[in-house]
Amino acid sequence: MDKKKLAVPLVCHGHSRPVVDLFYSPITPDGFFLISASKDSSPMLRNGETGDWIGTFEGHKGAVWSCCLDTNALRAATGSADFSAKVWDALTGDELHSFEHKHIVRACAFSEDTHLLLTGGLEKVLRIYDLSRPDAAPREVDKSPGSIRTVAWLHSDQTILSSCTDLGGVRLWDVRSGQIVQTLETKSSVTSAEVSQDGRYITTADGSTVKFWDANHFGLVKSYDMPCTVESASLEPKYGNKFIAGGEDMWIRVFDFHTGNEITCNKGHHGPVHCVRFSPGGESYASGSEDGTIRIWQTGPLTNADTEAQGANGSTGKVKVIADEVSRKIEGFQIAEDGKSGEKEEARNE
Repeated sequence: MDKKKLAVPLVCHGHSRPVVDLFYSPITPDGFFLISASKDSSPMLRNGETGDWIGTFEGHKGAVWSCCLDTNALRAATGSADFSAKVWDALTGDELHSFEHKHIVRACAFSEDTHLLLTGGLEKVLRIYDLSRPDAAPREVDKSPGSIRTVAWLHSDQTILSSCTDLGGVRLWDVRSGQIVQTLETKSSVTSAEVSQDGRYITTADGSTVKFWDANHFGLVKSYDMPCTVESASLEPKYGNKFIAGGEDMWIRVFDFHTGNEITCNKGHHGPVHCVRFSPGGESYASGSEDGTIRIWQTGPLTNADTEAQGANGSTGKVKVIADEVSRKIEGFQIAEDGKSGEKEEARNE
């Protein structure tokens, strides 16, 4: 039997404190992008494919707990311990809006049509901001039974989902009436809730369990016990045949969706894993950890030669993101073994 090849991830440095949230944009004409939230108060935008740092959004005065990009990856939003949620221009890095709250903002999400921003946090209030009228007061849904940990939109922005820090279950709210229409019951508090790309499933992590729910009829489809307490889980978006989970044991495991059997176990982080997310095409997935790094893992069975360890280094300086830098996509650019570019290697060999 062949010796199992060790997966070598792309390691993305740059954050000085734990990485607590990750979000991939959909695939855009300029590729796809990855935004990260960290307790260092500086969310970062990266090329989703290579992990290369594009820019840092500067302006928060406290830990950033949540981050997201809109459908076109033109705007970013972040929720912070500085009692604010901010909307940013993802091309220039400029702050577009800052929405003040009365307590820590733990979660934020753009609506599918990109016109609305949903926030939630320790105030126990869900707020919906109309981004076309940012100065208008937000719509408030204040019947959340506990501090809000996660939020998401589904059903073409007709339903919102939320989970709480201090009690189990996922609540589904009708946007028009502001009423809870369904509660998905869990024993532990839900630390991660993701709506699948095709809108069929809601993937939740609670305690040491990963559950998959029917997003339209709300029945429990599958429930799998994990080897440890997991903080985050994500379903492969293209085929839906596998899922990833990460948590306190520092490992990222890949499981078969249909059987729950473990397929792969990736080791590399030096602290608990706080968030895992599949890229929009399913060809890779990212993990963020207490150790301050993001690691991007290839889904396919790549060899060590294919995954020569490459660091995608961030920078802590104030940088304005340049539009050209976002849209520029370098084709066929490889890192040679000595760290110089493949082009220079070819020139030397001629």
